[in-house]
Amino acid sequence: MKIKKITPFFFPCVIILFSCAGQKKNVFIPVPVNNYFVTEKNNNNINPDNIIETKTGVSVRSLPGWLSSFINGGVEEVERMNAFYGKYIFIGSNEGVNFTAMNMWANNFSAVKDFTILAAERIERRMISWAYSYPDYEYGLFFETMAKKAYSAVYTGAVKEDTYWIKMKVMQENDITEEYSEIYIFFVLISINKMSLQAIISNLMTESLSAVTPTKEQLDSINRMRRNFYERF
Repeated sequence: MKIKKITPFFFPCVIILFSCAGQKKNVFIPVPVNNYFVTEKNNNNINPDNIIETKTGVSVRSLPGWLSSFINGGVEEVERMNAFYGKYIFIGSNEGVNFTAMNMWANNFSAVKDFTILAAERIERRMISWAYSYPDYEYGLFFETMAKKAYSAVYTGAVKEDTYWIKMKVMQENDITEEYSEIYIFFVLISINKMSLQAIISNLMTESLSAVTPTKEQLDSINRMRRNFYERF
């Protein structure tokens, strides 16, 4: 499944060295690179002008409302739709030239097992977005513990709402002539009640915090993140 993610537990660092008069030990504070906090939540990189076929026709006007909203404004735009009031929306995608293989992936996508990856990635990105430095530094072992729990949790209540595919022309890298290839992109729409998911995540956070011993500074950061976690989640 080709879903972009930020790989947990390994982060390249830029180091700043602070020193004070009379201080024997140097303090190393990791500073994230500029693009570290860029969220991938709304980056789908789909140009509607390049769509040449869809599951229900040849025009982009045939796209279901949720997919049009996703292409134009990302998951947040889909969640604004009246049909998904009170729900979090997750969209998994996969692409390739083999229609049969892509169709099999979409049909077999599990709202129980496969959804875990989508939920965990979003949880991980959210923790990262509230960190001022690298999360494994700012939150200590809580970050690794919470991420591991998120990727192994069962998110009860997730529902597979719909699947859809589009066929797109993709420009090949060629400095001499403009050549195109064609690929299929399949989408799976998953919804889950907001209160249900929040309860699951909050429980994971409580379990993770009880399993580690953060410093006072790390605990302050963890608590700040927990207080604000669901704001624009």
